[in-house]
Amino acid sequence: MPWKRSGAKRGTACITRSQLSWFLTWWFSGGQACAGSRNLQCQRIFQVNAPINCVCLHPNQAELIVGDQSGAIHIWDLKTDHNEQLIPEPEVSVNSVHIDPDASYMAAVNSSGNCYVWNLTGGIGEEVTQLIPKTKIPAHNRYALQCKFSPDSTLLATCSADQTCKIWRTSNFSLMTELSIKSNNPGETSRGWMWDCAFSGDSQYIVTGGTPTAHCPWFGWVGPGTDTGLRFSMWDVTKPWCAHV
Repeated sequence: MPWKRSGAKRGTACITRSQLSWFLTWWFSGGQACAGSRNLQCQRIFQVNAPINCVCLHPNQAELIVGDQSGAIHIWDLKTDHNEQLIPEPEVSVNSVHIDPDASYMAAVNSSGNCYVWNLTGGIGEEVTQLIPKTKIPAHNRYALQCKFSPDSTLLATCSADQTCKIWRTSNFSLMTELSIKSNNPGETSRGWMWDCAFSGDSQYIVTGGTPTAHCPWFGWVGPGTDTGLRFSMWDVTKPWCAHV
C-alpha cells in the first residue's frame, strides 16, 4: 500500500543497518505504525488504540518498539507480527523510547518526567526480546521529551521541558552532567524547551535542539526562519558548557 494518509499528522524515520533498510512511518492521530522496505511499500501495519508518539527499531532489525499517549509501550515483532505490551505509568504519555547499540538496555521517558530503564535479554534468532525492569529515574520535574543512548552505550541523555538535557552513566544510571539553557535573569521566565539531542559518533559531544525562543549564551545556530527553526547547541558531555564546533 502507498505511504499516504490524509488528515493525520505523520512521523517518518529511515533506519539502515547492514544490508537491510526499514522505512518507518506512524500517524499520531490514528494510532497506526507502518514498516516497509526500501521500495517504499508498506509491508507491516500495527494498530494501537491511542496516538503514537515514538518508535525505535531494535538492533536485531526484527522488533519495533512503539510508545503511545496512553502510557503503553508495544514490542512488535516484524517477522511474526506478534506484539506484547507494558505500561510503566497508566495514562501518562510515553514520549520517547530508545535501545542502546549493544541491545543491553531500553529506556523510555514520559510526561511525568520519569525515565524507565529495562535490561534486555533474548532477541536473537527466533527468541523474542524480554524486558527486565532495571531502574526508574525521576529525571525531570516537567515533561521528559527525548531519551538517547550514546554510540558506545556508556551514556544516556534525557531532554525535557524543564530546559535541561541530563547525561546519565549507564554503569549505575547516576547523573553525570546537566546541560541547561535556563536563564539566571529573574525577569526572563523561559528560554523554551530542550526538544531533542544526538550524540557524536565518538560519544564525546552531544547536540541539543531547543525551541526558537531559546537563547543559548554559548555556541548555537538557528534553523531556517527564526520563528520556525530549532536552536541547536553542541556540548562536551564531560563539561556543563557548550563546546566549539
